[in-house]
Amino acid sequence: MSIVLTCCNQVPTTEYEPVIFNNDGTVTFQYKNDQAKEVFVDIQFAGKNPMHRDSLTGLWRATVGPAAPDMYPYNFQVDGIGVMDPMCDQYFPNEGFKNSLLEIPAKEGTLPHDIRQVPHGRMEHIHYYSESLGGTNTAMVYLPASYSSDTAKSYPVFYLISGTTDTEEVYYKVGRVNYILDNLLAEGKAKEMIVVLPYGNPNKLLPQAPKVGMPAMGFGGDVFSNDLINDLMPYVESHYRTINNRESRAIGGFSRGGNQGLSNGLRNLDKFAYLCSYSSFTNTDIPHVYDNAAETNGLIRLFWLGVGTDDFLFGNARDYTEFLDQKGIRCVKEYTDDKFGHTWMNAKYFLSRTLPLLFNPEASETAMSQATSTLPKTGEEPQFTPGVMARMFPRAIVSPEFEGTGVTFRFKAPQAQSVSLECELTEGSITMERDSDGVWSTTLPDAADKVFEYCFNVDGTRVCDPCNMYLSPCLGFKPSLSYGKKGTYYMYTSGNIAHGTVSYDYANGKAEYRHPEANENAPVITLVIGNGHTAESWIKAGNASAMADILTAQGKCSPCRLVVTDKPCQELCIKADDYKTWPERTQALEKMMLTLAN
Repeated sequence: MSIVLTCCNQVPTTEYEPVIFNNDGTVTFQYKNDQAKEVFVDIQFAGKNPMHRDSLTGLWRATVGPAAPDMYPYNFQVDGIGVMDPMCDQYFPNEGFKNSLLEIPAKEGTLPHDIRQVPHGRMEHIHYYSESLGGTNTAMVYLPASYSSDTAKSYPVFYLISGTTDTEEVYYKVGRVNYILDNLLAEGKAKEMIVVLPYGNPNKLLPQAPKVGMPAMGFGGDVFSNDLINDLMPYVESHYRTINNRESRAIGGFSRGGNQGLSNGLRNLDKFAYLCSYSSFTNTDIPHVYDNAAETNGLIRLFWLGVGTDDFLFGNARDYTEFLDQKGIRCVKEYTDDKFGHTWMNAKYFLSRTLPLLFNPEASETAMSQATSTLPKTGEEPQFTPGVMARMFPRAIVSPEFEGTGVTFRFKAPQAQSVSLECELTEGSITMERDSDGVWSTTLPDAADKVFEYCFNVDGTRVCDPCNMYLSPCLGFKPSLSYGKKGTYYMYTSGNIAHGTVSYDYANGKAEYRHPEANENAPVITLVIGNGHTAESWIKAGNASAMADILTAQGKCSPCRLVVTDKPCQELCIKADDYKTWPERTQALEKMMLTLAN
């Protein structure tokens, strides 16, 4: 276990084994916090369980389970405050809640998402200019292992959308679509395809984005749909070797992403022939679709809907499939009752069931022809009402908030005795003030245009900002990132400029950025990963790819490549550990890039 680094001051924490897998299938969690008075571990398969402090080791401990092998989100509740596990490298990318990930390995057999010794595709992080947003958006792209070697081949595309409050990274880091597909391809059970993972809530990136309230849930003519159809799809089809016809496009997603997928698929049957919904449903008033069953059935190769009977959306999803039955529209229905309802355990399972059917007309037709009717109604099915929506998504606290040249940070902790801000821009911590609602706040002047790490210290416990979706991807404790009032680094540019692509080799801890105009003789800058950092750190906290895009567009830097690795070289090399903060590292990188001017 590597040494864990604090938010800004790199102070080592005593090493210990954070998770112990017991022979009876239970799991023991351990957590070190000398300041805590009460600690619980909250994990999806067991709920909230009290932890007890060991008098000899000082560690808080709890044993839960047994649980089936899978991946489960969890966190610690420390004196009423949710805290990610500071000893866990894996985390759940999300706009709001901050969870770590527990992976329970299978002792017998294999799980669909296991990382096996098979040919692996690669994940690319792309930026593209979106007319719908008036700025730069982001997505992830999976390319099968053959994409680089068989350069004459073109591929069908699956647009796969994650759920409400999830980021574009969730279907990789939690859903593991790439590993599921790698395994299926190695077994000859799926067709080769490109998978595109959009960000499902681009409203949040708009200059006048709504700062509080529930997430946007309207589909059809909305910002996401316009961006998907008019911006992202054309970008993908012009930058990758894709087969551009409806028989070679699929769309689907989990939760809200399933709604977005079905809504856009059914409204654009001239573009999509394969539709998948995981734990979701969609509109019943889409024009020219439901009242033209023969025509609709003739256009859809696969209409697949899966949901857990213990999912809080089960009633709505069941009613939707019953509506389809009544309209005479064919669809495959699959139900589970053993994966804790509305969870990513179900999402991964549904992926493993549908990927073998995509772009395979014979297999899809077999599944469609053997589809069963909707489960009978009992009257006890849960329904997703506005009240449920309001409870799930209460009015949000805005943090960080940019006004003028300053940035205000807020953290709700009514029972806390003291809360302070720790960040890279200050030598010491800044005491925050509490209002009558238990919200602590402070304003940092002259910081609105800077990119930096920060966290809160709540009665001695470091906590990332639960209102900020951007985390610095460190090993161990993960501070939040402030990207400045211009928005995230995804939106950092103005105008339609050329964007490079970042390819991640997560298995070997490497990354590479390549400008689209960079040939084999283009200059290469090596960025060495620092202690406690990851291959993503230079890209996300160091802003490296965005800086290269901008400086190249301005003619201040030649098109180049950036190689992120743990091995330094002799020329054009920057070591993260030679600098104390990310602003200092970014400044050093900018200075080096400027030497590459044409």
